[in-house]
Amino acid sequence: MKRFLVVAVAVAALAGLGWWGYTFNRAGSQSALEIGGKAGEGKGSEGKGSEGKGGGAPTPGKSAEGGPGKGAEGPGARGPRGPVGVEAAKAEQVALADVISAVGNLRANETVVMKPEIAGRIVKIGFSDGARVLRGAALIELDGSVLAAQAEQARAELGLARSSFERTEGLAKRNFVSGSALDQAAANLKVQEARLALAEAQLAKTRITAPFSGVLGLRNMSVGDFVKDGAELVMLEDVSSMKVDLRLPERYLGQLKKGQVILLSVDAYPGREYKAILDALDAQVDANGRSVLARGRLPNADGSLRSGMFAKARITLKDKPSAVVVPEEAILPVGADSFVFRIDGGKALRTKVQTGIRKDGRVEILAGVQPGDLVVTAGQLKLGRDGLEVRVIDPSRRGPGGGAGGPGGAGGPGGPGGPGAGAAGGAPSGGAPSGGAPSGGAPAAPGGGGPAPAGAAPAAPGAPAAPARPAG
Repeated sequence: MKRFLVVAVAVAALAGLGWWGYTFNRAGSQSALEIGGKAGEGKGSEGKGSEGKGGGAPTPGKSAEGGPGKGAEGPGARGPRGPVGVEAAKAEQVALADVISAVGNLRANETVVMKPEIAGRIVKIGFSDGARVLRGAALIELDGSVLAAQAEQARAELGLARSSFERTEGLAKRNFVSGSALDQAAANLKVQEARLALAEAQLAKTRITAPFSGVLGLRNMSVGDFVKDGAELVMLEDVSSMKVDLRLPERYLGQLKKGQVILLSVDAYPGREYKAILDALDAQVDANGRSVLARGRLPNADGSLRSGMFAKARITLKDKPSAVVVPEEAILPVGADSFVFRIDGGKALRTKVQTGIRKDGRVEILAGVQPGDLVVTAGQLKLGRDGLEVRVIDPSRRGPGGGAGGPGGAGGPGGPGGPGAGAAGGAPSGGAPSGGAPSGGAPAAPGGGGPAPAGAAPAAPGAPAAPARPAG
């Protein structure tokens, strides 16, 4: 029973506290409404208190002279909502090109690293670093004295074998030797011929020549060095024409064709553009990067380009002379779809579009918008539903702080706080203090016999009246 009483008392206390808060807030809001709504309507007492002939207080909530406007009901009060202000632009028809941008590396038309096929000591170097050479020019010569002697030995043995074969052949014609002796002499002749050819081939390998015309690199050896077979001596490149290798996304594979133009630029020559031709595509797509290797060729008659240079490339896949484009700000992506607000008859219509190429802040529209259509570029968030009335705002005519202090905005003509709208408490704009007094006048002090001093704040509702200061 005691516990029940405690709970009941607590509930009653909470209810009383809530009722007190409700009445307090209600009384405060009513006081604010009285100050804001009635202060501009009433007139002060004539001859009593305001002129010093009596001690009567003015009617509560009314000013001494009466404000010219009504607070919440003045001319500046917010009326029905008008057209929504938006910025817009027309859909244009321009020439557009579908271009792929990529980066690649330059390669020489032919590249080879000169290496000896046999070991030996270098006895002669027939070039200088970075020189241009012709095909067949002698570059490096190794010591071939031993191989030359072996070739002479093989040549002598060949002569002996040829003489033996000729004698055996003559004797065989006169039936002085058997047929097998003749066959043996012929086989011995062929063996000696092969030995001589082998010795001459080994001797020729001591002389390294250029396989094609080109430019030599920097040599890595000197005369007298002993090099093994396969050692790198110098690089030779044919730079009369160049190759460029590009890695392109596989989604463009169906649009790439042999003979397409590739425009190149390199950092070494700013402002200069080179023209290459797509020559071939790799037989397979890279499974790691999902890209395909494309190779182009370009002339290099002046030799300005070198192998290994970094190049920026652009490939034009398709030219569109009459593409419809809109500013990028007009596109509203919703999931996988794209929309624009098209203005027709003063109303904003939400229209689904199909986009294409994006370039320089503009988007190609493949379907949904025609050339000349007006689309919203700013203010889409204010268009809560389809078909709202809108008015187009010229961005160039919007001054500093436009919107917040411009025409129709806060502080502007017809807006909240502007001319025609009551100031706080119903006073007209122009710097009048709150409390309902018109500009240039002070409210009569409640309970006093004369006007309150200029600049004195009006008495709050329910507060005791301040004694009036005697005139004179």
